[in-house]
Amino acid sequence: MPEKILVVDDEPHILTLVSVALQRAGYTVVTASDGLEALEKAQSERPALILLDVMLPGLDGFEVCERIRKTDSTPIIMITAKNTEMEKVWGLEVGADDYITKPFSPRELVARVKAVLRRTASDLSDAATLSSKGVRVDLLRHRATLNDEALDLTPKEFDLLVSLMQSKGRAFTRDELLYNLWGYEYTGGTRTVDVHVRRLRQKLNDDPNNPYFIETVHGVGYRWKEETDA
Repeated sequence: MPEKILVVDDEPHILTLVSVALQRAGYTVVTASDGLEALEKAQSERPALILLDVMLPGLDGFEVCERIRKTDSTPIIMITAKNTEMEKVWGLEVGADDYITKPFSPRELVARVKAVLRRTASDLSDAATLSSKGVRVDLLRHRATLNDEALDLTPKEFDLLVSLMQSKGRAFTRDELLYNLWGYEYTGGTRTVDVHVRRLRQKLNDDPNNPYFIETVHGVGYRWKEETDA
């Protein structure tokens, strides 16, 4: 299956130019024209890489990149119209993997995309497996086990487990987990998160009154307990 690239730019002719170049190189392309749409597509489409323009209406590219980096490690190439060191440094500091300056040639763009995908793929085998306290998650095969016994998880329970395990020790608010799992457009309340946490705990045989895996952080939300907390 071709790798999917999310292209974010508010200039239609740039979207067309970049989309055609990437499609000719064998990639599947999805597009967004503003910051909020970019966040939604990053969550719903799960692209292999994001090409993100800096100058966007609403949320600019730096803020979009920073928000994505709070929950996602998808490679990001920033597209900037200014060839200034400060802008490039700021892009890298908020989590971008590379940058390309307008105007650029389609050949240069495709070469940058291929280079970043190669670089990030070198760490894929390690990054694709999460392990803690006897729980092991295979992200590529979408499987989870507890002490080598398969866990029968729904897709949302699996995503919840991944979100917590990827940031062991970090307390997530219910709103953060709601966005991670359901996205911005979900109209249900945070009670949905509590229900899924309860079900996941049951499948992990985790006692909420004396948790080994998922701890309730009062006034905040939930966290995956680190090894030292056990």
